[in-house]
Amino acid sequence: MSGAGSDPVEYPAASGGRHGREGAVRRSERTFTGWPPEAFDVLLRLEGEPSPSVREECRRDRERLVRKPMIALLNDIADTDPAYEDFSVWHYRTNSWWWQHQGAVIRLARNVEMGLRFDLDGLRIQGAWWYPVPEQIKRFRQAAAATGSGPQLVSIAQELTARNYEVTGDLMKRVPRGYPADHPRAELLRHRSFIAARPLGCAAWLHAPEALDVVLDAIDELKDMMSWLLRHVKV
Repeated sequence: MSGAGSDPVEYPAASGGRHGREGAVRRSERTFTGWPPEAFDVLLRLEGEPSPSVREECRRDRERLVRKPMIALLNDIADTDPAYEDFSVWHYRTNSWWWQHQGAVIRLARNVEMGLRFDLDGLRIQGAWWYPVPEQIKRFRQAAAATGSGPQLVSIAQELTARNYEVTGDLMKRVPRGYPADHPRAELLRHRSFIAARPLGCAAWLHAPEALDVVLDAIDELKDMMSWLLRHVKV
């Protein structure tokens, strides 16, 4: 299932977390109520290399207890901001990994996305620019090298790291041609993708509507990064 398609919207930087967030979904209007504790029982049955028969035995319960709560969560997130309306919640595939991890993605622009993943470790969020086309790589390098936008991304990455995000990406072995090897942002210039991710935890809030607030607060943390990417690599 996916939300209605919409043109990507560049949104402002974070504005104060859940208490200062405009457009937040009122509790009476929320459809997401959390993942039932039984969701973990289903995922435990799917550990390792479950046989096709075990997968089929678990399919209905997994859909009801694991995937449908993710759909409800993404619908409530989309209700907070039109920028989040283009989303997908993954179905199952042949590989057992897809049965053991429930993923979802919010598309903000071509190859610029936020992702959520629910599994036995709890919930994880990431912001990403990945699988880029050549023009995006060119635009990213120009922005990373520039005296204004480059230091801005360095500052954003440092702040995310301080918030326990792992900032990674596909890196070239060397600084790309056309840029000096001793460029002050040589590390950034080597990026062919840019990803920031962190676990949100596996606590009691996962089983309650408050999980939406936890996710929205994490989205707020990623907004500066996502806005930078939309401004500089969107094509």
